[in-house]
Amino acid sequence: MKPQILSTLPGYGGRALLADVVAGVTVALVAIPLSIAIAIASGATPAQGLVTAIVAGFLISALGGSRVQIGGPTGAFIVVVHGVIMTHGYDGLILATLMAGGFLVLAALLRAGRLIAYVPDPVVNGFTIGIAVIIASSQIKDALGMRIADLPAEFLPKLAALWEARASIAPQALIITLITGSLIVGLKRLAPRWPGLILAVAAGSGLALWLGGPVETITDRFGPLPAGLPMPRLPEFTTEKMIAVLPSALLIAFLAAIESLLSAMVADRMIQHSHRPNAELMAQGAANLGAALMGGLPATGAIARTATNVNAGGRTPVAGMVHALVVLAVLLLAAPLAGQMALPALAALLILTAWNMAEPQHWRGYMALPRADLALLLVTLILTVLADLAVAIAVGVALGLVLRGARKVRDRRLRDR
Repeated sequence: MKPQILSTLPGYGGRALLADVVAGVTVALVAIPLSIAIAIASGATPAQGLVTAIVAGFLISALGGSRVQIGGPTGAFIVVVHGVIMTHGYDGLILATLMAGGFLVLAALLRAGRLIAYVPDPVVNGFTIGIAVIIASSQIKDALGMRIADLPAEFLPKLAALWEARASIAPQALIITLITGSLIVGLKRLAPRWPGLILAVAAGSGLALWLGGPVETITDRFGPLPAGLPMPRLPEFTTEKMIAVLPSALLIAFLAAIESLLSAMVADRMIQHSHRPNAELMAQGAANLGAALMGGLPATGAIARTATNVNAGGRTPVAGMVHALVVLAVLLLAAPLAGQMALPALAALLILTAWNMAEPQHWRGYMALPRADLALLLVTLILTVLADLAVAIAVGVALGLVLRGARKVRDRRLRDR
């Protein structure tokens, strides 16, 4: 479980440092609007998203088993975090995140990093698409500037409430959403090395200021961002509350393990290197413990930010540590400016994030899967959207294991003939 930074620092020189600093700054400019948007969608405050990017991002890079992994709050947690906050309050989320961190440390000590291979791909794909649907639907209100006092969390009632409030659509918000989304897509294609996310959100926010009208900013809804980190604290907890949040803690730990190890595997292919899965689990555990103690959100490895890091030239964990320090510098020195981001611009960012999470380029391939695998994907997707994340994962994994066992029995019988 040796952290990768201990393997990369011997012989580390000025050229490598310069490349990592450039990559770290680039990733930070991507992480700032994403962390704020994910926190808002989760029912938390923008500051809690930034704290997570700083604390968890630093620990995941410093202690992790991947050379280039970037950690922080991710879209995969939005639904579960929102549900925990609504049911148990923010202290309940902190407790669940602390417990999840402990489970991840235990998983690392038990050398469970390779168990990711036993989760069927259709379950992961169906679950991811389902989360993307939920995230995108949660952003319609801000994307259209709709006035809804209490938007239901459940998918079908949410759609009904949005339809009933259709008369409150603000044209200014829709214009900002469309322009911001177009800029994000255009800059990614035409200038992939530019910090397109922050530039697009800044342009959308500037347009909101120019247009005027009922377009909310971060400061309008949440108040000013704090110019610094909070003091660490433990939440109040009892045995009853720990039992109550246990399913959520297990789900957070599962999601953190799945997403971080998948992200590390993607990064391996990009840099032709192998990560250390148990060291990565240990880092995820430490990151979630640290983020929770600082009042942050659950965290894991972020595939998009990790890919941005690699494409920007980052090759050692120093880049991820620099990214966290740059986010901290923005919080300390430019919090009022960050607070002027327009919510429709952030909604556009999250809707596109959900689209990318769903990986539409693979949908045609999914349709060509064996019927049993396609059915498993669809069952997981539907349960994720309409039922409950924990139910979707439990049912999907159970059905996947049954399917795998049935195939082994069939193959054995064919060999015996």
